[in-house]
Amino acid sequence: MSNLTSLYSLEGKTALVTGGYRGLGLSISRGLAGAGAKIILNGRSADGVEAAVEGLRKEGYDAHGAPFDITDEKAVGQSIENLTTNIGPIDILVNNAGIQKRHKLEEMPVEDFRTVLEVNLTAAFIVAKAVVPGMMEREGGKVINICSLMSDLARPTTGNYAAAKGGLRMLTRAMAGEWASSNIQVNGIGPGYFATEMTQKLKDDPDFNSWICGRTPAGRWGMPEELQGLAVFLASGASSFVNGQVIFVDGGLTAVI
Repeated sequence: MSNLTSLYSLEGKTALVTGGYRGLGLSISRGLAGAGAKIILNGRSADGVEAAVEGLRKEGYDAHGAPFDITDEKAVGQSIENLTTNIGPIDILVNNAGIQKRHKLEEMPVEDFRTVLEVNLTAAFIVAKAVVPGMMEREGGKVINICSLMSDLARPTTGNYAAAKGGLRMLTRAMAGEWASSNIQVNGIGPGYFATEMTQKLKDDPDFNSWICGRTPAGRWGMPEELQGLAVFLASGASSFVNGQVIFVDGGLTAVI
């Protein structure tokens, strides 16, 4: 293995990906596994997690499932303890899980506002709080927070999501500032418009699809596998002096919007 190749290798590393059993999370998990990492897929759906793990194993990857609620601090703590004992210390944490509940702000139920913040923002803090002490003891680790274009921008009916993802960008910086001295790098990925289950209705809307393709310099939606290279970079030794950054993967949209 060349020195350059070894920089990007994740051999011997264990990665936990929240919401990792479908969509962008599953694609990121597959990319990390392809670079050599042992993968732990998290999600609330035990059946969904099991199916995704089975699929990755059939592809030859070392995959494990961890179906727990990332918003439940007690469940998270117990699950991380069990994973560390039974599978091994977590070297890479990808806070990917997220939901959307679209409403105009003046019509949005407060419960929907709180729920989106809880899953997209607070849960990233809860899971990192449980994982990072082990990284600090080992003096090294990687945290990747999956942010969004909505970390910088907003659209009608996405006020709760924009607030959560904007908060996640600043949480990424705060984590980097506090944990860098323990050789822990914390960075974010800000996906643009990607073709996933979550966005299928938007993609099927001719007007919205035309607007996205027209405004995005690349002229198309992103494909989930197009996040894999950046995820591997941020999870590997190649990014050892990259910290507190959010890198947008959006086909050039934020450069021109």
